[in-house]
Amino acid sequence: MPIRVDDTVEVIRGDDRGTRGKVLRIDREAGQIVVEGVNRVYKHVRRSQKNPQGGRLSKEAAIHLSNVLFVCPACNRPTRVGARQLDDGGKERYCRHCGASAGQVLSPKARHAKK
Repeated sequence: MPIRVDDTVEVIRGDDRGTRGKVLRIDREAGQIVVEGVNRVYKHVRRSQKNPQGGRLSKEAAIHLSNVLFVCPACNRPTRVGARQLDDGGKERYCRHCGASAGQVLSPKARHAKK
């Protein structure tokens, strides 16, 4: 999966289109992510000792992974993320627009290193 927790993403579909936020959680099986400040919903809370006031609690709900694009930290543009092999046998994510690295995915392995 090309997007990780703490990445900055931009929403490209839905009511929050154009909003940027940080990824808080990822559900890999369902293909959904929770983005900070996006897709806010109200959860109605009953009075209790923990919450004596009760009322409505606003929280973020999950959105589908296909509705967001990774924002490159180097060029600050929403882009697709590619993966490429490094000379030392490691693997990294990179920006498809500017080619800047977006972090390493796999540690270097000697059997995959270019000779």
